[in-house]
Amino acid sequence: MTTSATHAPAARTIKRPNPVAVGTIVWLGSEVMFFAGLFAIYFTLRSTSPELWAHRTEELNVPYALVNTIILVISSFTCQMGVFAAEDLQPYHVAKGKVNSAGRRRLFGWGMVEWFWLTFILGAIFVSGQVWEYATLVAEGMPIQADSYASAFYLTTGFHALHVTGGLIAFVLVIGRAYAVKNFRHKEATSSIVVSYYWHFVDVVWVVLFFVIYFLK
Repeated sequence: MTTSATHAPAARTIKRPNPVAVGTIVWLGSEVMFFAGLFAIYFTLRSTSPELWAHRTEELNVPYALVNTIILVISSFTCQMGVFAAEDLQPYHVAKGKVNSAGRRRLFGWGMVEWFWLTFILGAIFVSGQVWEYATLVAEGMPIQADSYASAFYLTTGFHALHVTGGLIAFVLVIGRAYAVKNFRHKEATSSIVVSYYWHFVDVVWVVLFFVIYFLK
């Protein structure tokens, strides 16, 4: 006598988006609106005071700002390399030439910590460069209270510098968390991914700011 075995249907796994990542994306959407308001100030000033715009833009050091911009753009690539390492659960330094779990050869043998430290240094150089530019412009007779263009320039670039500084603090927290935990898991990797979202955002905002402030005549 044979008995027929009954097979229960396999349980389906529902993949839900990570709430931290979704919340970060929504928050960055509100940040887009914030910077859109700052851009509106610039375009309004350009349409109402073209002579002032033309005069003040001639005082800006475009080559210097370009170098500073390149540094920030490079930091976005180093940040993403750190994310790749975190997704492979490799937060620390590994031997040079070691192949990770995904079969890719890691560049320079660096893990997330090394790439994020490099990103932190590049970001700090960018902020320091902005502070130096402010000091130079003030010394040349363009303080924030000089006119409407000066106020718009310092407010727009200054708020962006504050956002970059916030990103630097986030990098330190993520790196510290990597050292603190016994096992680097997907929860910690998600933190690095969320920070990368923010960092890429401030990079893109600056590229647009750079074009509007230094090249738009």
